[in-house]
Amino acid sequence: MVEEIREIVQRFERIGAHSHIRGLGLDENLRAKDVADGLVGQKKAREAAGVIVRMIKSGKMAGRGILMAGPPGTGKTAIAVAISKELGKDIPFVQASASEFYSAEMKKTEALIQYMRKAIGVRIREIKTVLEGEVTGLDYNMVPNPYNPTQKIPESANLTLSTKDEKKTFSVGTRIALQFFQYGIQVGDVIMIDKATGKISYLGKSEKSAKKYDIGDADIVEVPSGRIEKEKEFTYVVTLHDLDEMNARRTSIFSLFTSESKEIDSEIREAVDEQVKKWVEEGRAELVPGVLFIDETHLMDIELFAFMNRAMESEMAPIIILASNRGFSRIRGTDISAPHGIPLDLLDRLLIITTEPYKKEDIRTILEIRSAESGIMLSESALDKLTEIGVENSMRYAVQLLAPAYEFSKLRNSGKVELEDVERAESIFADVTQSSSYLRKWEEKLISS
Repeated sequence: MVEEIREIVQRFERIGAHSHIRGLGLDENLRAKDVADGLVGQKKAREAAGVIVRMIKSGKMAGRGILMAGPPGTGKTAIAVAISKELGKDIPFVQASASEFYSAEMKKTEALIQYMRKAIGVRIREIKTVLEGEVTGLDYNMVPNPYNPTQKIPESANLTLSTKDEKKTFSVGTRIALQFFQYGIQVGDVIMIDKATGKISYLGKSEKSAKKYDIGDADIVEVPSGRIEKEKEFTYVVTLHDLDEMNARRTSIFSLFTSESKEIDSEIREAVDEQVKKWVEEGRAELVPGVLFIDETHLMDIELFAFMNRAMESEMAPIIILASNRGFSRIRGTDISAPHGIPLDLLDRLLIITTEPYKKEDIRTILEIRSAESGIMLSESALDKLTEIGVENSMRYAVQLLAPAYEFSKLRNSGKVELEDVERAESIFADVTQSSSYLRKWEEKLISS
């Protein structure tokens, strides 16, 4: 009797604040559904974000800015994450907090420009000559290892590759033969060899020679058709910052005697920009403007705002999404008060998307989604109590009580959170209002600055 052995994959999964979001939850007419893709409510904001996504994909948003404005806990970051999901993997999406621009290691404007260039992709296309086929013969010419005579290593090899239409034998040198040996390439494998560099890519096991194993089964692939030697187009995406760093490493020998700097010279960036423009003109590459999302925008100062104002006009600028939960506040570095703590000349350039506090039914639905995402079962009474807490205090506080309430339910050997578990969790953890009352009560005992 042959027993079936199934592979069990244990995947590490962290349940984050926005790990349940899959997209903006819009229909084909860009109308927001009540509950979709992990988002609830905020229909006006989601529909506006949907228009932004379409403009980004059609290349009509480069160098523009968006402001997500609303009270804390109203889904500004959630909508930004949903935008990144809608854009897909090809379009760079970079998240940052405004506080990250203030570092002792580099100037704040340098930190900002590095983030901006991380959000601009370059899709590079290269045509390479490759050898592709199924290995139908592989004979090594083994010689003693010069460093260990008792061990033998391949000096060369005779490789036979086959496709559905062609069969050829090649003589390969030591470097490629060693790659075959190290990667465990054998007859029946489908491989691809870059003719210029000799790099080997293992594609899988051919469907003709594949055997069924209970454990460690390889990917089954079809034997290629056509000629063995062919030209193939390869496409990959790098960011402007990646290219900046690669070029910054090509420094003179005198750099060995100086301390490493994380800042990149403007001359290097100009050279990269010129090279990218040349590739674009030659048809070898295309620019992919991505998204830079900056949270807590009010923490930026007047110098950063002025720098961003100018940088947004650059040919190579990403879409910038700012988020602020401030009303009228002082612009950092000045005595001027402005909406959201942003200078008026920059604010005038931004498309503003507003969010509003969640309604009671929205809070209930969000709690249901968050508990399901975390694998927590809630009774109706527990859900009602958490919804009430979310309305009276804040939705974030209600979501935070889910985990401790679940721990109390496990102490009762129950798989479901009941009302008593929520009440017990609420009794030992303070919300913002209770914390403020505590500070007023013990004000004389606490140390003040």
